Amino acid sequence: MENSAEAFAALHVPGSPLLMPNPYDIGSARVLASLGFRALGTTSSGHAATLGRPDGSVVPGEALDHASKLVAAVDVPVSADLEDGFAEGPAGIRAIVGRAASTGLAGCSIEDWVGGAICPLPEAVERVTAAANAARGRLVLTARADNFFRGNPDLDDTIARLQAFQEAGADVLYAPGLTTLDEVRAVVSSVDRPVSVLARAGLPPVAELASVGVARISVGGAFGQVAYAAMARAARELRDEGTYGYTSLAAEGQDVLTAFSAATIDR
Repeated sequence: MENSAEAFAALHVPGSPLLMPNPYDIGSARVLASLGFRALGTTSSGHAATLGRPDGSVVPGEALDHASKLVAAVDVPVSADLEDGFAEGPAGIRAIVGRAASTGLAGCSIEDWVGGAICPLPEAVERVTAAANAARGRLVLTARADNFFRGNPDLDDTIARLQAFQEAGADVLYAPGLTTLDEVRAVVSSVDRPVSVLARAGLPPVAELASVGVARISVGGAFGQVAYAAMARAARELRDEGTYGYTSLAAEGQDVLTAFSAATIDR
């Protein structure tokens, strides 16, 4: 693997999970890097929101351009959310992962939610195999099983999919939407690759996830949603109350921006 991919792979230690937050633009990427996070992941929903569009509306060129800008903005490994690979078949998957590898990314992810439905397992395996072949030696490939995230909490099928993705060549396995420690433990104990989980309401704390062997924790679009929520709260206060209580949070934000600006100058 290239150096960035090797460094990224080495950060995946079962029992000592990599906390990998998901910035939505250059500024948020630099803030998170300045706070000491050792790797970052793009977020499809967060990126789409910066364009004023819903998740799933970003096209391949936009996603890769966004990812390359984040890579250039920080000195830590970046992994790209490539959604379903923006392609209907394995050839298209190979092409998009190959393009991703040329951006300086350290990793990428491919999911099995395709065209508004969970992809049949044989087809999903073909897609992961194509991605793995294109990523090998160049990117850390995360294969994502979307059952729980899409309202189908079938643990047995999720495990079967992750095991198949492992055999197809994925480097990291990811099942967003798991909530209980028992679910996470079952997944981790059923595969031989690092397991990533999505931080969400109800998920056990980091220390408990570490205790069952989780290797990575990401946040998806949550940090972007927090930022938009804070702005909306401030705007409603101004509109409805005519007061400026939000300025205390703004002062905190200015301190954050000042710190990351200094860190950027020192790069």
